[in-house]
Amino acid sequence: MKKRIITCLVAIVFIIIISLGYFAFQYNMKEYHTLVFYFGKVVNEKADEGPFLVCPFLNTTKAIFTGERLYDLPITTVTTVDKKNMICDAYVTWHITDTKKYFQKLNSPETAQSRIDVAVYSAMKNTISSLSQDEIITGKDGSLCQSILKRIDVADYGITVSNIDIKVMDLPDANKESVYQRMISERNAIAAKYTADGNRQYLEKKAEVDAKVRQIKSDAEAEAAKTVAEGENEYYSILADAYAKSREKTEFYDFWISLQALEKSLANGGTYVVDENSPLYEILNSKTTVTTPQSEN
Repeated sequence: MKKRIITCLVAIVFIIIISLGYFAFQYNMKEYHTLVFYFGKVVNEKADEGPFLVCPFLNTTKAIFTGERLYDLPITTVTTVDKKNMICDAYVTWHITDTKKYFQKLNSPETAQSRIDVAVYSAMKNTISSLSQDEIITGKDGSLCQSILKRIDVADYGITVSNIDIKVMDLPDANKESVYQRMISERNAIAAKYTADGNRQYLEKKAEVDAKVRQIKSDAEAEAAKTVAEGENEYYSILADAYAKSREKTEFYDFWISLQALEKSLANGGTYVVDENSPLYEILNSKTTVTTPQSEN
């Protein structure tokens, strides 16, 4: 009987020891902070990954995730400095920086997100209200988000917003049509300017080419006239040399030149007055046929 009692006591003690060991040893995971409580009051905080000891039944623990969290913000309407409303859809990433303060003031991700809503909206409103619509559009390269991020302050709650990104920054549907029409007008004005510049350059080039063509044509006509004149001079020089060898040929040459002059003067019609004493008058009134003298052998 006594042996059974001792066996039972040993078993009970062993169970108690196992239970104490189970409750005394705790493990803190990566990206978690574990708060240690003593009758509801925070007495310790474990930040490093690994096991640690607590006093069973006197201490309680609570593990809180301290890594990055993603929060998709509600869609909000903001007003620019030029009094234009814009729809903003954004998200933030945040994490806990002070676990004790977070537990005491928030104690849940939902409460933290409600505080973030207020802080981000305030920062976004203050930033965008100082910018024009054009500045906001050009700030989509990241500078706008950085300006908003600098204004977000939630450190009093033991948390921090590490990043903000705007998914959509757009106009309300009521304003889109007027903006589209303005953009179309601006693009049409740019296109008209390009067209006018192109036409101006075309006319300038055309004028330069036309001037060169006229100059080339004028030079060619002058050269042609010069060549014709030189040919005629050579022609008449040859005739003069040919008919200058005898009086008869010389007289015929003079007569031939006179006929050519008469022909040119009467080419366009008109009347030609000839003196009766002129040899030309006698020839024109003569019934005889004028024959060209034969060349001497």
